[in-house]
Amino acid sequence: MSIPTNIKTLLSGNVVEWARIEFKKTWDAAASLKTICAFANDIDNWGGGYLIIGVEDEDGRPAFPLQGVPANRLDSLQKDMLNKCKLIQPEYLPIVEAADYQDKKFLVVWAPGGNSRPYSSPVTMAKDSKQRAYYIRKMSSTIVPSDDELRDLFSLSNKIPFDDRVNHAAEIDDLNISLIRNYLKETGSSLYQQSAAMDLADLCKSMNIVGALPEYTKPKNVGLMFFSLEPDKFFPYAQIDVVEFPEDLGGDKIIEKTFKGPLHVQLREALTHIRNIIIQEQVIKLPGVAEARRFFNYPYDAIEESLANAVYHKGYDEREPIEVRVLPDRIEIVSHPGADRSVSMEGLKNFKVFSRRYRNRRIGEFLKELRLTEGRNTGFRKIINALEHNGSPFPVFETDEERLSFAVTIYKHPEFQGGDAKI
Repeated sequence: MSIPTNIKTLLSGNVVEWARIEFKKTWDAAASLKTICAFANDIDNWGGGYLIIGVEDEDGRPAFPLQGVPANRLDSLQKDMLNKCKLIQPEYLPIVEAADYQDKKFLVVWAPGGNSRPYSSPVTMAKDSKQRAYYIRKMSSTIVPSDDELRDLFSLSNKIPFDDRVNHAAEIDDLNISLIRNYLKETGSSLYQQSAAMDLADLCKSMNIVGALPEYTKPKNVGLMFFSLEPDKFFPYAQIDVVEFPEDLGGDKIIEKTFKGPLHVQLREALTHIRNIIIQEQVIKLPGVAEARRFFNYPYDAIEESLANAVYHKGYDEREPIEVRVLPDRIEIVSHPGADRSVSMEGLKNFKVFSRRYRNRRIGEFLKELRLTEGRNTGFRKIINALEHNGSPFPVFETDEERLSFAVTIYKHPEFQGGDAKI
């Protein structure tokens, strides 16, 4: 069974954050089992993680040249992994793939967040030892949780994120094989070649987008969001509305366009519309200066990241669209619900945001694989950097006390078309 990405992508660290990857020169059952257990517990809803065997660790990064795994040891190592992983309680088995890269062999272990957490594993591999412990991931380390963290972990046991839940109203035929294969091809997954000959149910199980029960194969919500032609059948108002108010909110003229379909498709189509219709460049030629000044009314990168974050963090169990309001002096991107309670009002105001827990761990995985959003807690910085580079005012990030909505306001460049933008 293959993982839904490839080892080259993992080793780059550009898509999957380093905190979600651990490197081992060789298979060490005692240490590796704890890491797999920690990824399965997924206390911060990151989406689990990856363990790569055959790569030496150097301060949390892969050490080059890569070592690899001897080809004659691949089968024995995989059998030992299977046996040792049976020691995790409750039952949990990661997905293991033998991968080729730079003429060497590697073992990639994909351990997505489990549905039966919390998980525990043996403290040692000693034959007579019965001592067990829970493990969690903090930054790039696997640790035993504190008492507070352990209580937190147990409180999550029955809280499977909405995007990772099985949808009992859908059938596996609601998933579109062409959308799935296009995704695998775009992300460079080794699963793409195999998918041509695979049964749809087996392919979906390999991607963890259906439930695990063989007698009751139903799609997970995340599978329907990305690989159903009409996800709004299952998630009403799972759409992006781009609404222009040329005369401001009090005016009579409104231009509205709605984007539906798989999440990544509607996101890309909405962004294309904004880039082609809304965003404009202004060129100012200065006397005696060879190079003209160039800037945009709104920098595309800031809009892209803001809208991608809205798609990432929207509550898809709420019947509210993502709304992009285009006004004479600003663009407002509004989504529901608001920011997690771990994000403070003061932090939003000062652009010092660190979200402890992510609402949609699986949606984040797919968006990152498609390079449609940044890594953990880096989106705010990308928005600010794009605005600064364009000479635009700082944005405003807002949520309400009840955390019912979240809004990003991006102001027009102050010199664009007469300088009517607000600073």
